[in-house]
Amino acid sequence: MREDKETPERRRESLRQEELMRNPTGNMNDGFNRTETGNLADLVGRLGWKGTGILIFVIIIGFIIVSIFLN
Repeated sequence: MREDKETPERRRESLRQEELMRNPTGNMNDGFNRTETGNLADLVGRLGWKGTGILIFVIIIGFIIVSIFLN
C-alpha cells in the first residue's frame, strides 16, 4: 500500500511498531500502564466519531436510568 493511501489505523500501527523497535523498555512501561488503566485512544480510534458518540450517549443514558431507579 502506498504511503499516501495508507489508512489512519495502519499509520498508527506502523508508528507504534517503529516505537517498539526503538524503545523496548518504554514499551514495557506502556504495557503495564495500559493494563491498569485501559487504552481510550485505541478504543476511540477503532470506533470512529460515530461510534464514540454512540458510546457517550449510551453511558449518559445509563447514568440517567440508574439515577432514576436509585431514587
